[in-house]
Amino acid sequence: MIFDHRTYYCRPGTIKAHLALYQEMGWKPQTRHLGQPALYATTEVGDVNSYVHVWTYKDLADRTAKRAALWVDPEWLEYVKKSGELGALVKQENKILVAAPFFKLPGA
Repeated sequence: MIFDHRTYYCRPGTIKAHLALYQEMGWKPQTRHLGQPALYATTEVGDVNSYVHVWTYKDLADRTAKRAALWVDPEWLEYVKKSGELGALVKQENKILVAAPFFKLPGA
């Protein structure tokens, strides 16, 4: 199992609008293709203009296939367009993490 850990940084004062747009337009197509994330959270302490989401995949091939399907979904592409127009995002960091041999997701 791998984890796709993503941190997004927004311009100050725009994170609420960005997350509202995602909830309205991005959540449905993204979860349709990627499944439910292991985590989707805002930052409470530290850079409060950032949020994190973590997706799980069997392996890199699984991730590649699911993300390729997402990026041809017209509903997702419309969300990406609107997100760009909003202009809230300034930076993104992605990490691929490998689960420790003894770790199992709760309920898995």
